[in-house]
Amino acid sequence: MSQNHRFCFIGALAVQRWGEPRLTIGADVTLITRFENESAIVSSLTEKFRPRRPDAAEFALKARVALLFASNDVPIDIALGGLPFEERTITRASLWEISRKDSLVTCCAEDLIVHKAFANRDLDWLDLRGVLRRQGQKLNVGLIFEELRPLLQLKEAPEIEDRLRKMMEKEKSEN
Repeated sequence: MSQNHRFCFIGALAVQRWGEPRLTIGADVTLITRFENESAIVSSLTEKFRPRRPDAAEFALKARVALLFASNDVPIDIALGGLPFEERTITRASLWEISRKDSLVTCCAEDLIVHKAFANRDLDWLDLRGVLRRQGQKLNVGLIFEELRPLLQLKEAPEIEDRLRKMMEKEKSEN
């Protein structure tokens, strides 16, 4: 991806920054495409990165995620971001300096929580617990639910908000 593209790392790499580090073998990225010229963007991605499936371009356009390999064979999932939440995620993203030579742009802790709660997989809930433990009182809880609620309405899964609130209350009482 060139510097002209707006993107940030989400998922396990952001968990390394905001939560409890865990082993990961892939990278998740949101790339802003805005539902515009996506065919050209996907074509460029599949030329620059080796596809993980033979129908990678068609799959990316349908599922809004390009499944690729980086040059070092690390799997990367590049979400084609177009929702207002994804735009705001990129706007709030910041540089994480891993070492003097290496840095990544990752989503903020609040947006990571939204992504993880929305995905609603067992591993996501483990990651959420780690983020809540490490970030605790620093989190903007209002922002989390302001961003999460409309996504859960689209998904028709309001129970996820209840589960997250209970987890937050439990972590708060234990710390």
